[in-house]
Amino acid sequence: MPSLLHKQQILAVLIDAENMRGALTHKLLLRIACYGVLAVKRAYGDWTRPDMRKLKGFLQRHAIEPVQLFRHAAGKNSADMWLFADAMDLLHEGQIDGFCIVSSDSDFTPLAIRIRRAGLRVYGFGAQHTPTAFVQACSRFIYVEPCIAPSGS
Repeated sequence: MPSLLHKQQILAVLIDAENMRGALTHKLLLRIACYGVLAVKRAYGDWTRPDMRKLKGFLQRHAIEPVQLFRHAAGKNSADMWLFADAMDLLHEGQIDGFCIVSSDSDFTPLAIRIRRAGLRVYGFGAQHTPTAFVQACSRFIYVEPCIAPSGS
């Protein structure tokens, strides 16, 4: 007898925390979890910065691995580079069915295209001002504003 249950996607959630720190909420994670099992959860940023340290409790409560990135040069975003590298490692390990990229940064457009070319789904999560190129490169893009709206709205 065929099973009515289907296999849930195994997902990697990769968060550009420096770009999306205000959007990191319990509601956002619940929305992301609608797409599958969150096997890998990583947030990239310089956690020594005072404005980033506020997220420590959130990361701990939701078992999100903080990836520490020190600023080696002003104006450089090492979070993007590490996120790219980790995504490629995970892609080539072959244990992930899809990726959730939490960012409003168009720099992730080539990453989304590359992951989709490999036959995996890419769920983008970002703000309304996210550039169209990144939105279109994702299999599905979800705007975070509804996820972070106060209760009752």
